[in-house]
Amino acid sequence: MKRYYTAEAVTEGHPDKVCDLIADSILDACLREDSQSRVACEVLATKGNIIVAGEVTSKEEPDVFAIIRKVLDDTGYPNAEITMDTLIHAQSPDIAEAVSCSKEQRSGQVSDADDWSDGAGDQGIMIGYATDETKQMLPMPVVLANRIVRELTACRKSNYIADILPDGKAQVTVEYEDGKPVRVDSVVVSCQHKADKDQRKLEKEIRNKVLKQALRLLPADEDTKVLINPSGRFVFGGMEADTGLTGRKLMVDTYGSQVPHGGGAFSGKDCSKVDRSAAYMARYIAKNMVAAGLASRCQVSLAYAIGVAEPVMVQVDTFGTGKVCADDCLAMAVPLVFGLTPKQIRNTLRLDRPIFHQTAAYGHFGRKEFPWERTDKAEALRNTVI
Repeated sequence: MKRYYTAEAVTEGHPDKVCDLIADSILDACLREDSQSRVACEVLATKGNIIVAGEVTSKEEPDVFAIIRKVLDDTGYPNAEITMDTLIHAQSPDIAEAVSCSKEQRSGQVSDADDWSDGAGDQGIMIGYATDETKQMLPMPVVLANRIVRELTACRKSNYIADILPDGKAQVTVEYEDGKPVRVDSVVVSCQHKADKDQRKLEKEIRNKVLKQALRLLPADEDTKVLINPSGRFVFGGMEADTGLTGRKLMVDTYGSQVPHGGGAFSGKDCSKVDRSAAYMARYIAKNMVAAGLASRCQVSLAYAIGVAEPVMVQVDTFGTGKVCADDCLAMAVPLVFGLTPKQIRNTLRLDRPIFHQTAAYGHFGRKEFPWERTDKAEALRNTVI
């Protein structure tokens, strides 16, 4: 049976990604000085203005304006005339208390007080996913879309394609047969460019210098629909043409249209916010499930209550691809192998380090430099289940 799945990706110069990069750069600046920093930072960028707002509790206040200017320089807006404002205050004392001392610890329910010391920083549902259809263990459309925008940015920065500008996006639809990707059905690329750039030359360059490289995993065929700048000219872009916000590219950051999302954004949040840290843990679990050969596809769902250390739900769905035992059996194995309290997640994935700027663009998953992409628990999972 044929099915079609689509994924989108954006360049680091897209206004939403500029906001994510600023937010995560502020988080990293706080963590460099204080690994226990509590940060919930939001950014809005529009024509001539960038506003940073949120809660920051840290030993040293970051230089927000310097961080904004550096991100603009790095993403291709070095001469932007921007009015900057910051509206930052400390974390709510009620939330701070709930996070610093979990319900389990307050009530004396646990003997190992250290692992159970921290409560979740919010309630929420977090989804992790893995599939064996690519070496990144991500859906093929996600891998291809991210490769396109990475190549597009590399071509701009190296001047391999002249006169293109920072804003851009890609969308890839892949045809599946019997659950496996077989061909690229369509590709859409929108690339900002200078006013005097020849449109036909730009299309040819993107086909030859971007798409040929990016689509090597699953090359386009003669029936693949390729649309490059389908709106025509794309001269006005970035914050001049579009308002950016943190957390607005949830599916771009994760798994595309094939996989549900709990709704919590990632960027600008420290690891006490489980909508970030538990999403990383859920991916870590799902990837190890597939790496262990327990399933071809795996979706892990974790749910938390604010101030409570233990998740209120652990669920596994292998979509009928489980090879050893039922999904509820796999779910019971998860807490036997993985520590799921906020403190355990932080320690396992080392989330108190300033590593988050590099997550903000080109997806949070499928990149081997991140600790949640390890498959070091595969053998332990196999031994637990079998």
